[in-house]
Amino acid sequence: MLPMLELAADGKVHSLESTRQSLAGRFGLTADERAELLPSGRQHRFDNRVAWAKVYLERAGLLSSPKRAHFEISEDGRKVLAEKPKRVDILLLSRFEKFREFRKVKKDEPTDGGDGGTDETPEEILEQAYQGIRQQLAVDLLEHIKAASPQFFESLVVDLLLKMGYGGNRVAAGKAIGKSGDEGIDGVISEDRLGLDQIYVQAKRWEGTVGRPEVHKFVGALQGQRAHRGVLITTSTFSQDAKEYVKHIESRVVLIDGRQMAEYMIDLNLGVTSKACYDVKRIDLDYFEEE
Repeated sequence: MLPMLELAADGKVHSLESTRQSLAGRFGLTADERAELLPSGRQHRFDNRVAWAKVYLERAGLLSSPKRAHFEISEDGRKVLAEKPKRVDILLLSRFEKFREFRKVKKDEPTDGGDGGTDETPEEILEQAYQGIRQQLAVDLLEHIKAASPQFFESLVVDLLLKMGYGGNRVAAGKAIGKSGDEGIDGVISEDRLGLDQIYVQAKRWEGTVGRPEVHKFVGALQGQRAHRGVLITTSTFSQDAKEYVKHIESRVVLIDGRQMAEYMIDLNLGVTSKACYDVKRIDLDYFEEE
C-alpha cells in the first residue's frame, strides 16, 4: 500500500492497469511471479493484491477514485506520506474512522493481531482457509479408505474411474476391477463407452512407499498383454525413482497415490458431501451502465 500511495504522490490520476505495471517493475517481479495464481486459479495473486491495496487506501480516505479503476491521492494521503511511514498496513489505516467502519473494528479494539496484522487480501485469507479444510478432509478420507475392507477399496476404485468418465457403466466396470489378478493386473476398464480402447488397472492398498520395482512389474504385465496404457493406484505414496521411471517408458502409465486419490474424490464429490457454501459476489458493473 505504501508504494501505491507514493506513486500517487505526483497528484495525477492513475489507472489500476498502469499501476500494476509500475509496481511490478518496482518490486522486480519476474514473469512467473506476475503469472502466479490464487489457489482458486481464477485470478493472479499480484493483481488481486494491487486491487485490494487500492480498496483499502480508498476506504481509509487516503486515495479517491475519480472514475472506475482509477485513483488519485487525497489530502489525508499526503499527510500520511509526510509522516514518512516505513509501511502502510491495516494498523496504520485503522487510525481512520472510515476504515474502521469498513472493517467493523472499534477504536479500542486491538488491530495488531488476528486478521488485523495480516498482509493478505480477503480472497487469500478465504482461499487459504478453504485449502486448509480441504487438506484435512483429504487426510480424513484416506484414513477411512485404509480402514475399509479390500472389497470396499475395489468398489471405490470402480466408482472413482466411473466418475472420471471411464468404464462405460457400473456393471461392466465392476466386473473388470479386482477380478483377474493376472500378472499384476487387477482389471481392465474401457477408456470410453464404446470400449474402443482399454486401460489396465492395478489398485493395491500399500502401507509403505511404492518403489520402482513394483511399478516395473506392472509395466511388464502391460507389455505381456501388449497394452500401452495403465493406471496404478495406491493408498500410500510413490518413490521419486518410480515417478521418474514412468516418464521414460513407451507405455503410458499414470500413478495415483493416496493423496491424489482423495483429492479426486473431493473434486468429483465421491464419498463426501457439502457442509456449507459461501457465495462470494461482486458488483455487476453492467447493471449500473446508463444509456
